[in-house]
Amino acid sequence: MDKGGNTGKYPDTAVAEPPLITGGQNFHSISDAISRISEMKTPMGWYIAFAISSSIALMFLGMIGYLILTGIGIWGVNIPVGWGWAIVNFVFWVGIGHAGTLISAILFLLRQRWRTSINRFAEAMTIFAVICALVFPGIHVGRIWAAYWMFPLPNQMAMWPNFRSPLLWDVFAVSTYFTVSSLFWFVGLIPDFAVYRDRARDKIKKFIFGFLSMGWRGGNRQWKHYELSYLLLAGLSTPLVLSVHSVVSTDFAISILPGWHTTIFPPYFVAGAIFSGFAMVMTLGIITRKIFSLEDFITVNHLEKMNKIMLLTGMMVGYAYSCEFFIAWYSGNIYEQFAFMNRAFGPYAWAYWIMVSCNVIVPQIFWFKQLRRSIPVMFVASILINVGMWFERFVIVVSSLAQDFLPSSWDYYTPTFWDVGMFIGSFGLFFTLFLLFIRFFPIIAMSEVKGVLPEADPHNYNLHSRDNKGGE
Repeated sequence: MDKGGNTGKYPDTAVAEPPLITGGQNFHSISDAISRISEMKTPMGWYIAFAISSSIALMFLGMIGYLILTGIGIWGVNIPVGWGWAIVNFVFWVGIGHAGTLISAILFLLRQRWRTSINRFAEAMTIFAVICALVFPGIHVGRIWAAYWMFPLPNQMAMWPNFRSPLLWDVFAVSTYFTVSSLFWFVGLIPDFAVYRDRARDKIKKFIFGFLSMGWRGGNRQWKHYELSYLLLAGLSTPLVLSVHSVVSTDFAISILPGWHTTIFPPYFVAGAIFSGFAMVMTLGIITRKIFSLEDFITVNHLEKMNKIMLLTGMMVGYAYSCEFFIAWYSGNIYEQFAFMNRAFGPYAWAYWIMVSCNVIVPQIFWFKQLRRSIPVMFVASILINVGMWFERFVIVVSSLAQDFLPSSWDYYTPTFWDVGMFIGSFGLFFTLFLLFIRFFPIIAMSEVKGVLPEADPHNYNLHSRDNKGGE
């Protein structure tokens, strides 16, 4: 293989591409580098981070308990703002969970080999973000002890869910997405669990990873079934990426409220979800590669490709913002026109312009290659993008409700200590789960990374020519 990554017979005429994995890695060094993260002694920094995040997660659970005992009156919700931070946080976390499945499923079907270094912790991030998201609709219904009414379970009262309710659509869409994403994540882990099993010296670890690897031995028939099942799950996951946030957006779009009643919401929400999800993958990826010295696996080229996707989806989100204003003006509907002018220049204008600045202006820096490949720049940009995406959901939910059709019922929404505490607590839950994952599970898909090495290519002309000469 030549220096540019060319594997063809005519290296001078081929387009040179940077190698996906650097540092002269081979099959053994990849297994060793990834496995040692779980095998080494737990660093003190991990204990400190876990203590902080788990404390915040426990605070979150305590707040939920107090909410159930007291009622949702402890939140800042009022009339007419019946949906507050709980729904904002729900949509935010569901959006965060989109990038993992996109990287794993859609990029896999498109044969994008650069995804192999980042898909594992992106998938894990998806699972943990959806867990955080599922908490908020459950506690928002008020009578959480009756939440089982949302499921079509046989019962003696012959009460069945109202399938015309958007709340039911969320239950089925998000739970299906969570189930398929979990299966997809687990199936991808099976070959790596087998590596952990074979390297384990402790009997307990050997038993646990032996159970999780499901008898994997790496035979030809096992690889054949594995690749088929992985392909089928990728095919199932792909439409879910588009459908889940489309369903979430339809919760808003079926209402007659100005600012919500619009057909652009499904593609707009999906683009925003991918946008925010990639930003979170970027934030976690930069931190992870630095702490565990994974620069050979998660290279600047990987990060640059993610920045290009964020630039694309950021422009789609900006286009959706402008479309909303155009349609409001073109429709001639005075209520719709007021709703959007009020967003930009009304009492919530501060939130609107934070949203526009972070989601539309910040991604434009990725037009410049030097900034697109700068680690500090992309780290700060990824955080700002997620700040902007949270404010986008806040603007959509709160500004539309606070000033609706009747001026006599208008009111200003102000979050309480409990709103803010539960939002912070959800991050505690997310990072607690993520820290457990990076400590005990392989954070990079070893089997997939090995598959993009030159040694794994049976048609690698230069490599095999070199081997034959060595054999002579």
